[in-house]
Amino acid sequence: MNCPLCSSPDVRPFAEIRAARYFRCGVCRLTFLAPDQRPDEEAERAHYATHENDAADPRYRAFLERLAAPLAERLAPGTEGLDYGAGPAPALPEMLRERGFRVRVYDPFFAPGADALRHSYDFIACSETAEHFFEPAAEFARLDAMLRPGGWVGVMTEILEDDARFTGWRYARDPTHVCFYRAETMRWIAGRFGWHLHTPARNVTLFQKR
Repeated sequence: MNCPLCSSPDVRPFAEIRAARYFRCGVCRLTFLAPDQRPDEEAERAHYATHENDAADPRYRAFLERLAAPLAERLAPGTEGLDYGAGPAPALPEMLRERGFRVRVYDPFFAPGADALRHSYDFIACSETAEHFFEPAAEFARLDAMLRPGGWVGVMTEILEDDARFTGWRYARDPTHVCFYRAETMRWIAGRFGWHLHTPARNVTLFQKR
């Protein structure tokens, strides 16, 4: 088994939660679910359908603001972006449109139109999306290919900080969460693509393409 992010064979067992087996890469420090235990498409869709995110809910908007605010601060007025992995209730695009940005949406289940993937963008937002990547190497490469020079990728995902608490971590108990990132993992990603890295808030990482 090779790491799905950096392809290193330096992969070792990390933890087991209710028969779910997790591994840790010794190079990029990604923690990931055993590939043969990933949920199938039907199970993924069914689980996402249980999410009760309401685009009009002030609490949900406050949660997304942790990504929207620092990303918007770095963008020129009227720039064009993509919400990658928008989900069934895409509130973040509306929040960014309210600030004057043009935003397309893409989600493999809820907005699967491939046309959005054929464009280039000044920014790409991934809110609570990266933890669902089965093949993070291919996903981040796709983001890099769509990003214009000087553009930004905003990623919001809970950072794995305390290995000892992993087995009791609610984030790891979500059956659709298959990848978990440490701060070292984010630095590896930045180095892989030559991106500048910024961490404006807890669990929020901004990458800028050179």
